[in-house]
Amino acid sequence: MISGNETIIEKMEPMSHGRTDLRKRKPKLLAVINEHCTGCAGSPVCVAYCPVEACMFWVPDPDYPPFGRIEVDKTTCIGCAKCTSKGPDGTFLDGCPWDAIEMVAIEEWEARRGTVLPAVPDRPVSEWNSVPAAQV
Repeated sequence: MISGNETIIEKMEPMSHGRTDLRKRKPKLLAVINEHCTGCAGSPVCVAYCPVEACMFWVPDPDYPPFGRIEVDKTTCIGCAKCTSKGPDGTFLDGCPWDAIEMVAIEEWEARRGTVLPAVPDRPVSEWNSVPAAQV
């Protein structure tokens, strides 16, 4: 559950839509968005390929509206890498065309951030419209 002291990020559209029952254990890898993300001008392809509900979502850039970027809710990511391997119309890529998504070992991400992710989502689906900043 989200406590009152945490910074909360409200998830905005475009947002991934899919299943809510996919994460049954911690994945070995997590999708991590890096500084190269442009948000694809508001129509990000990566979001369309994510099979998990509200895992990938839009975060506006307050300094440069209407621009923004995509982020990943690490508590729901299943590490499938579909966001990095498929392009439009079923074409296959070696990764995001902007090199903006990296698959990172979960232990490395947790150590770098000083947080431990839950094995399964730690909040009900009805609360997936926001995420603690520490889990992004």
